Amino acid sequence: MSAGAAEQFNIHEAKTQLSKILERVEHGEEVVISRAGKPIAKVVPLRTSTRRRGRGSLRGTLAMAEDWDTRQTNESIAEDFGL
Repeated sequence: MSAGAAEQFNIHEAKTQLSKILERVEHGEEVVISRAGKPIAKVVPLRTSTRRRGRGSLRGTLAMAEDWDTRQTNESIAEDFGL
């Protein structure tokens, strides 16, 4: 198997080894489930929520327009929402 390729299990193997497969997925691996040698599903890890460090943790990563909080912008947004 090449580096980075997902390991493949047939449906019967997946049923009998589900706990082991899920443990591998929890550790970042991707697993392909196949029927008669044809891939039909991929099991991938879910992203966990971002761990924020507190106020200001996004400083430097967000870019806001200079007019983001002007009266005109706020009125335009309110109009878009029918307010």
